[in-house]
Amino acid sequence: MVFEDEAAVAFLDHRPLLPGHCLVVPKVHVETLPDLPGDLLAPFFRAVQIVERAVETGLEAEGSFIAVNNRISQSVPHLHVHVVPRWKGDGLFSQKMIWKRSPYKDEAARRMVQGRIREAVTHE
Repeated sequence: MVFEDEAAVAFLDHRPLLPGHCLVVPKVHVETLPDLPGDLLAPFFRAVQIVERAVETGLEAEGSFIAVNNRISQSVPHLHVHVVPRWKGDGLFSQKMIWKRSPYKDEAARRMVQGRIREAVTHE
């Protein structure tokens, strides 16, 4: 355990991407980020922010990577935020994780996706 407050706990990941990789977990059980009650968003992400600053400061990291998986690649069915320290040349995205880019086929495809997301936001 590296942190605890009324909303969250944080601990070192047992299979870290890099040394210092932490998980921040809400104390209330929810499976995904959309399941987190609105009144807990600010307190929970305040804890994420505290842990992120502590990881960078404590490890003299040049930056950090923050990630949340919802269902896909979520190995534990409880919301958790990954806080991973970063250094230039650390190799995190060169071999361990590769983000495949998928550009839009054309402007019409981009606008269609944009419209579907905007429509869903208005119904939230």
